[in-house]
Amino acid sequence: MNQTIDTILNHRSIRSFKDEPLTEEQISTIVQCAQAAATSSYLQVYSIIGVKEPVKKKKLAELAGNQEYVEDNGHFFVFCADLNRHKLAAELEGIPIENVIETLESTEKFMVGMIDAALAAQNAVIAAESMGLGICFIGGLRNNLPEVAKVLKTPDRVVPLFGLCVGVPDQQPGQKQRLPIDNVYHVDEYIQDESQFKQQLSNYNEDISDYYLKRTQGKRSHTWTEIVTGKMTKPVRMYMKDFLKSIKLPLK
Repeated sequence: MNQTIDTILNHRSIRSFKDEPLTEEQISTIVQCAQAAATSSYLQVYSIIGVKEPVKKKKLAELAGNQEYVEDNGHFFVFCADLNRHKLAAELEGIPIENVIETLESTEKFMVGMIDAALAAQNAVIAAESMGLGICFIGGLRNNLPEVAKVLKTPDRVVPLFGLCVGVPDQQPGQKQRLPIDNVYHVDEYIQDESQFKQQLSNYNEDISDYYLKRTQGKRSHTWTEIVTGKMTKPVRMYMKDFLKSIKLPLK
């Protein structure tokens, strides 16, 4: 074990921050660490928007489902898949847009953008937490991407994927136990023993139920499978495909 591993294993989401803005040095360090992440074929298919303006943060908090910590934090980052830069690169090289449009509008390159952004964000998180800061990912921005895009003035082929609240923690919540490693890690091939998986999930359910009982002083005792099943039976953000088409990122 070392300090980096300790930082990673001590991760938890923070939803209450002290009223202390990040310094420019902290912001720059976090972004540089994000950029140090691996990127597919050196394409760097992502951008990061730092949101400082209080009015914009307030609006994004509303669009994300009235999550007040989107507004009240040390700094708010938005990670985007970005293929606009690659259109500009083609123009710089004098390559006609019709020669690259199939690639720019492919599902594969959109996936590369999502993966690149996620890798960069995780680097940013580890950097921030190693500095004693807390973080919280915000997927709620995807509740209304057309309005988020207006607030952030993102051009075609740029998709805001998720936000990241960063700041000085004003709470120390308990840490949620992850799935058993045997339920996640397979060797050589995907294990097909469903009875084994279900038993592991049943055991995990007991741990998670106990976690919620203690966290809520007995008011809640949901299991993990109960939580995820409830979410899967309620489709959300079903407009996404149409939105991606509207900004010239059709999935094909």
